[in-house]
Amino acid sequence: MNRLVNIGYGNVVNTSKIISITSPDAAPIKRMVQLAKDSGVAVDATCGRKTKAVIVTDSGHIVLSSLLPETIAARANNVDNLNKDNKYNVVWKEKM
Repeated sequence: MNRLVNIGYGNVVNTSKIISITSPDAAPIKRMVQLAKDSGVAVDATCGRKTKAVIVTDSGHIVLSSLLPETIAARANNVDNLNKDNKYNVVWKEKM
């Protein structure tokens, strides 16, 4: 079943289509983003903010997000956990 993960500012991505979530700081990733922009397969979901994550999809599209890669990965993992358990995973803290 397809699930959507919020990548910031009301933008969502299908979790089953994500191949990788990387930081845009490395030179090869910068080249990949520039090539995607030139060829028209880049989706800029930053709303004018600094790009902090680059999401590569199985269709070859590149999605730019202003959220940290760790944040997006945590949200995607949370969606996957909800799918497996079919319920919310809640950790309760007891007062001592």
